[in-house]
Amino acid sequence: MIIEIPENSDFSIHNIPFGIFSTKDRSPRVGVAVGEHILDLAAVAELEVFDFNTALLEKDTLNDFISLGKEITTRVRKKIQYWLKDDESILAGKPELFVKQSEAQMHMPVTVGDYTDFYSSLEHATNVGKMFRDPENALLPNWKHIPVGYHGRASSIIVSGQPIHRPKGQTMPNGAESPIFGPTKRLDFELEMGFICGKDTQLGESVSTKDAEDYIFGLVLFNDWSARDIQKWEYVPLGPFLAKNFASSISPWVVTLEALEPFRTNGPKQEPEVLPYLQYEGEKNYDIDLEVGIKPEQGGETTVCFSNFKHMYWNMAQQLAHHTVNGCNINIGDMMASGTISGKEENSFGSMLELSWGGSDPIKLKDDSERKFIEDGDTVTMRGYAQNGDIRVGFGEVTTKVLPAKE
Repeated sequence: MIIEIPENSDFSIHNIPFGIFSTKDRSPRVGVAVGEHILDLAAVAELEVFDFNTALLEKDTLNDFISLGKEITTRVRKKIQYWLKDDESILAGKPELFVKQSEAQMHMPVTVGDYTDFYSSLEHATNVGKMFRDPENALLPNWKHIPVGYHGRASSIIVSGQPIHRPKGQTMPNGAESPIFGPTKRLDFELEMGFICGKDTQLGESVSTKDAEDYIFGLVLFNDWSARDIQKWEYVPLGPFLAKNFASSISPWVVTLEALEPFRTNGPKQEPEVLPYLQYEGEKNYDIDLEVGIKPEQGGETTVCFSNFKHMYWNMAQQLAHHTVNGCNINIGDMMASGTISGKEENSFGSMLELSWGGSDPIKLKDDSERKFIEDGDTVTMRGYAQNGDIRVGFGEVTTKVLPAKE
């Protein structure tokens, strides 16, 4: 092996995820994560080993690289795997091609033109329905027939490490006759995965469930920040607005769909049977372990949630097929978030809203403090990895600190 990769690294030889990094002496550019290092693809390109316009490896987003198409991007990934394994490859004896991750700054991997957030976990939708509506009829009548979603705000998607300020807005306190304005008192995370579109479609075109994976470049961890009290007051009749558009955080490394191939699995049985355009063949869910930790300003981190991407009722192929069935066009770099990923067990619920059951059952942290929702100074970190025997493919983490509301 050209470079040592620690055991149980998220960024094993089986992964080779793409991202945008910079250092003190390297401008933002395309790299791949290898263990604790980054392979600088712009520097590798100077060895004249690639058969495409390598100027796009010096760009500060992956959009143009992704636009080369999977035939080329997959070939690049496979070449890197081959070179890393071969002690006499073009990477041998060239330490200048590698940068330590600890010495690099990560940037938004793609320019996100449009962002859609789905609502595709049966357990999450059921829990929220019980709390916000009718416990006996927690799911709305359409939920098992369509992958429900809404168009979110692309401009406020940020990369891991960037802090956010507590948002302000209108809320309607219990028993009040009129709303008040101020910082949210119910700031929440939502544990999600996001997929990045890797191909354009034209207005009027639709993508089938059979072809959908050709249009998905890769995945990131996604924290869909939410202000629950603002959301409760505003969401009828048109759904989330200010409660969600203030920030969403993503992990910086884009794990390709090809790297996740060994972790395919069956999803939950869908009853009643879905309409023909949402039907699919094969395994379309992915077995990816997920967890969320909360670290107060002073003190250690407490893991509060253990979940798995395989719990999703609606899979990515169905989401993309539904999104485009009316002729809505998609573009390279568009981001689609899964919706909160909750399992059946209480410790697998993917939001504080569920974990503390609307604030009625606070969570205890390691320092003996309690949390109903996220407080100022808290850092929320999401991690995810898939493992099948000796093959491990991880996402690293998305970590965000919450700062007080701006004056």
